[in-house]
Amino acid sequence: MTESQPLSEHTADVIVVGAGPAGSTTAYYLAKAGLDVLLLEKTAFPREKVCGDGLTPRATKQLVSMGIDISEEAGWLRNKGLRIIGGGVRLQLDWPDLAAYPDYGLVRKRDDFDEQLARQAQKAGARLHERCNVGAPILDERTGRIIGVHAKMGDADSKEKREVTFHAPLVVAADGNSTRLSLAMGLHRREDRPMGVAVRTYFTSPRHDDDYLESWLELWDRRGPGEDRLLPGYGWIFGMGDGTSNVGLGVLNTTSSFKELDWREVLKAWCASMPEDWGYTPENMTIPIRGAALPMAFNRQPHYTKGLLLVGDAGGMVNPFNGEGIAYAMESGQIAADVIVQAHARATPAQRELALQRYPKVLKDTYGGYYTLGRAFVKLIGNPKVMKIATQRGLTHPLLMKFTLKMLANLTDPTGGDAMDRIINGLSKVAPKA
Repeated sequence: MTESQPLSEHTADVIVVGAGPAGSTTAYYLAKAGLDVLLLEKTAFPREKVCGDGLTPRATKQLVSMGIDISEEAGWLRNKGLRIIGGGVRLQLDWPDLAAYPDYGLVRKRDDFDEQLARQAQKAGARLHERCNVGAPILDERTGRIIGVHAKMGDADSKEKREVTFHAPLVVAADGNSTRLSLAMGLHRREDRPMGVAVRTYFTSPRHDDDYLESWLELWDRRGPGEDRLLPGYGWIFGMGDGTSNVGLGVLNTTSSFKELDWREVLKAWCASMPEDWGYTPENMTIPIRGAALPMAFNRQPHYTKGLLLVGDAGGMVNPFNGEGIAYAMESGQIAADVIVQAHARATPAQRELALQRYPKVLKDTYGGYYTLGRAFVKLIGNPKVMKIATQRGLTHPLLMKFTLKMLANLTDPTGGDAMDRIINGLSKVAPKA
């Protein structure tokens, strides 16, 4: 394919709205294939994003594919696996040895991580505009298709924002959970899909260089009066390798206490119950506690309509089993780019549309069955009693927990794997791809 030349500063083959992991990955693969891409980011890098900062081998694989330098010299901290704590048991599980994925994960702060991906997209040829706040879509009056976006551009300190319009025959919504672009195109959140909330902060701590991600499956509210209360959700402690730990908790809306509790207070109470020498005390906190929504299991559909493709959190790609979003944001970005590249090479609008309609089908084939299993899992563990029994019984069986780790982290070899891989892949195949 010959490289596309920009028709003008404000015109491209594809507009990607949002330069998080999903948007930057999409833009990277599109630019690499020779398409002219505008990548529009409302803030300026570096910028903070609420996240656990822990990357599984799935996300690591995506970084390798994009040619990111993931060496320790480049500031990445590797982890060997997951340490699970619950029911009075402490179990350390290494990431599985697979042909399809590396046997290690990574840790990196999101302000820095997201910028690296955006710069990699730029290097590939994408045109990045920071401080470019996208508003309403521009629609073709005859067809209702999106053909561009209105945006406001300007420095953070300038009161005057320039109004600009960008035009392209295809637009990718990578604008996160709030995805104003999808809403403006009439794509609303599905209430029958699980939603999570993550709250987190950082502490200076001697545990900063832990080479395992740590997951606490029992979350106790010890704030009294009365007995301690077991809460739905899980806690995490991820060493950042820079003198700090990322400490947070994830909670599901499948629980009755989802709306009534102040999760920042729950996190503070949980931290207060930790050993004092870990340093998770208010005076060691480096930034305020912040929260974010985790849109799960395809909670916004269709993923393609009228020239708009949804990637990452905008399409509800977070894994309901473990709250992981980055790997799926990047994978969906690569899938979207591949579909767009194929569509771009077609001769007629009808043929291009046929190619684009493939995008939601590929997503459903890739994740649909697995996410259906995840939705069933989320309903179960929304009941703290079920979670307690599962933790007490399950953690004493290392083989069962090895299976559980593969299932929760979605780490199996698609072909030629072991018996566990075949069972998980088989369950994902037979589950409805909703």
